[in-house]
Amino acid sequence: MCSSRPAEHRGRWWPGGWSLRTRLLFGQVGLLALVCLGIGLGAELALRGYLLHQLDGQVHEVARRSAVLSGLPPPRPAMARELGQHPGPGPAFLDAPGQPIGVVAAVVDDRPGSIRLLSAGKLTRNGERIGLSPAAQDQLLQFALESEPPPPPPPGAGRDGRPEPGRRPVTVDLDGVGSYRLSTEHDRFGRLTVSGLPTAGLDATLLRVLWTLVVLSGVALLIASVLGVLITRRALAPLTRVAATARRVAGLPLDRGEVELPVRVPERDADPRTEVGQMGSALNRMLEHIAAALSTRQASETRVRTFVADASHELRTPLAAIRGYTELARRRDDELPPEVAHALGRVASESDRMTHLVEDLLLLARLDSGRPLERDEVDLSHLAVDAVSDAHVAGPEHVWKLELSAEPVLVTGDAMRLQQVLGNLLTNARLHTPAGTTVRLALARDDRGAVLTVADDGPGIPAELQPEVFERFSRGDSSRSRRDGGTGLGLAIVAAVVRAHHGGIELNSASGSTEFVIRLP
Repeated sequence: MCSSRPAEHRGRWWPGGWSLRTRLLFGQVGLLALVCLGIGLGAELALRGYLLHQLDGQVHEVARRSAVLSGLPPPRPAMARELGQHPGPGPAFLDAPGQPIGVVAAVVDDRPGSIRLLSAGKLTRNGERIGLSPAAQDQLLQFALESEPPPPPPPGAGRDGRPEPGRRPVTVDLDGVGSYRLSTEHDRFGRLTVSGLPTAGLDATLLRVLWTLVVLSGVALLIASVLGVLITRRALAPLTRVAATARRVAGLPLDRGEVELPVRVPERDADPRTEVGQMGSALNRMLEHIAAALSTRQASETRVRTFVADASHELRTPLAAIRGYTELARRRDDELPPEVAHALGRVASESDRMTHLVEDLLLLARLDSGRPLERDEVDLSHLAVDAVSDAHVAGPEHVWKLELSAEPVLVTGDAMRLQQVLGNLLTNARLHTPAGTTVRLALARDDRGAVLTVADDGPGIPAELQPEVFERFSRGDSSRSRRDGGTGLGLAIVAAVVRAHHGGIELNSASGSTEFVIRLP
């Protein structure tokens, strides 16, 4: 049973992680390499067959000549000297005119009961006969016995009166002399002659052709690689531009704010006649739909924010009247029945809570509309001391800690809104943690500006709620109960004010720990 490698263990050499350009280039070069390999292999096999056929023809000629010369009586000494023959090992017919250089020959007496090698030798480049090693002689004798040709036919049975050759020549690696193609023939005395020619020339030719093919294939692959890079880059340039357009769109903050989509795939890359053009055209249509959806969403959000701002503004006047008349009526609490006095107290508390809600909604509406905040020098250390003091009075059952740097931490911003940020974070910690929880407010400075941290050791915020804690009306209690007195706007105001100061806020929460980190430039 086999299993694929896990994706995390696949390195950069794993083809699945290559770019399309790289895969096309490697596929093109690999296909060309296979073609070159096939052509080279076919050429080598064809050339080897052709050269081997020629060599076999020469071997047959040498074998027939050797068999004829072996059947002639030996020349007289004077004639041998005139023919340039010299005594030495091997058959005398090796010195006959026309014998090729490097030929190996042997004469074998294969009569039953007297099988033996009569003589064996080799003709050198200098025209001298040299002997063969005992191992080579044994090889020739064994070859002669295993490949003995049929008895010679009657005279004139072959072409031009010559006997037909025996079996096809066989390649034998002779000890000490190399590889030879050997063939056998019978002479007129019935003895078996073995003759052979070296295959070194054939092997050298094949090797030269092989190296030539390797060099030419390497040059062809190099040229194909360079041209492939240029052609592939040019062919995939539209796809690269389409991908760049998609990346630019992906980098836009489509999840918030008023967003425009000025990015489109160029017309030259949106030609529906090509595959890349079809993708570019589809991407343009998708961007148009996204732009329409964003415009619709933005218009809806604008209408909602306008309504909330107008409604909140209009509610301030009746709320102020309600609070005024309620305070006026409560001046005579001692003259009113108890149930009426209690009712007026509830009216006053609810009008106060509704006033705070209206003020929060108006603040968010102003921040959404981009109205500038006050830009003064603010001492965050002083604001932190006041915020912790107020929190201690509001929640004496909690443990409050304040950590300040040795030097005052100064930023440029709206002191009232920054005070509201600190108050909302501490109130959030007080309302959502049990009594006895330690809440720590730390203020420090780093290279990028001021760092304000509000942390507690309470139960933490559930992981499924963390992505939504800065959304408006986000509450941990989905039943919308009012037992904690929260409106769900506290952290939304914190995030909006921090963004208006060009800062950032982070949440890190787990079981037993919650930490809000604010960075202000």
